[in-house]
Amino acid sequence: MGRGRLPARRGLGCCVLVLLLLLEGSGSPGTPPPPRGPWAEEQGAVSEGGPWGRAKYEAVKKHLGAVGALSKQYWQYVACKVWQEGCEEEEKEQEERESSPMPSWGFPLVGQDYLEILSAWYCSFGKCCETGDCRIINNITGLEADLSGQLHGQHLAKAVVVRALQGFLQSPWPQKALVLSFHGWSGTGKNFVARLVASHLYRDGLKSECVRVFVSLLHFPHHNYVDSYKAQLQRQLSETLRRCRQALFIFDEAEKLHSSLLDAIRPFMAHHNSKGQADHQRPIFLFLSNLGGNTINEVALDFWRAGRAREEISMELLEQRLRLELQEAAEDSYAHSHLLRENLIDFVVPFLPLEYHHVKLCARDAFLARGLPYTEATLDEVAQMMVFVPKEEKLFSAQGCKSVPQRINYFLP
Repeated sequence: MGRGRLPARRGLGCCVLVLLLLLEGSGSPGTPPPPRGPWAEEQGAVSEGGPWGRAKYEAVKKHLGAVGALSKQYWQYVACKVWQEGCEEEEKEQEERESSPMPSWGFPLVGQDYLEILSAWYCSFGKCCETGDCRIINNITGLEADLSGQLHGQHLAKAVVVRALQGFLQSPWPQKALVLSFHGWSGTGKNFVARLVASHLYRDGLKSECVRVFVSLLHFPHHNYVDSYKAQLQRQLSETLRRCRQALFIFDEAEKLHSSLLDAIRPFMAHHNSKGQADHQRPIFLFLSNLGGNTINEVALDFWRAGRAREEISMELLEQRLRLELQEAAEDSYAHSHLLRENLIDFVVPFLPLEYHHVKLCARDAFLARGLPYTEATLDEVAQMMVFVPKEEKLFSAQGCKSVPQRINYFLP
């Protein structure tokens, strides 16, 4: 057994012990209370006519032995339900007890209900449930708070992601998967938002069995094996959705996906009529792409040159220009842009280029994450180490905040 599970098991053992004491203390109607005097065995022989006659003593002893047997059954039941170790032996013993002509102790219905509740409670902290659905938390409030506090310079992305997820999860019968396509330069926060989404929808975040991450050049590097990739991808998507009705699929470097792989993905995003089905699925797809970054930057630069705040950039203005560029990209064999033409992408999420003060905020977060002290001068030094474009204005960080955590290593004592 792993050492990491011992505290959880001790906690569960305490709960079971308390439960068993309550059950044993309550007893069954008409059962005599246990003797309060010294045990007869310690006093020697007990006379038939004394206050603790032999017959009564044997009855009490038999009763306590039966309660002890029941306690053992309860413990075996919980161990089998939670850890699934020794289940075969327990099931065999249970079958023998049920087939035996002699009367035996069984679980009182109330007691078994208590144990079901207890094991379900334990499963909310462990990974003993049959599907991944018990680990879903859908903490949209927490997601919104973290996006507001940790995602810098992306007022459009914050609003769109929260609104899209909230509407999708609150819909009783979603007729298609939720598909979000993140666009912008490297280091502007696309991967960061994807991680936040995973950690606030699932207790285990990116490690959840309901979350799958695919990086195009890592998982599908060779065009000669596209058919094999296609079969593997389709199987992985199917297995994840069979395990979790609400699954999250993240495709990084989506612009590098081979067009044939879209045939494996497309059926899981298409429209369907799930109304009335008890096991309807809610898949969520996030596509992360650098496509459209130049268009986004041009709009941000135009606003800056006009003396307008970047917060004035509206989704309507930016989305129209961004969709136009992405549709043109589809003609240049950018596979995932075809999804936009087929109306399978619900929201195009733009990530604006980051300015000098945004980089300083990223540096501050990096120092805080590592518990390191910092000053305003230190944050300025980190920001000044970055490359800014265009050449004349030097307004936007060419790498966003991507290399900021590595830069602070220069300031370690």
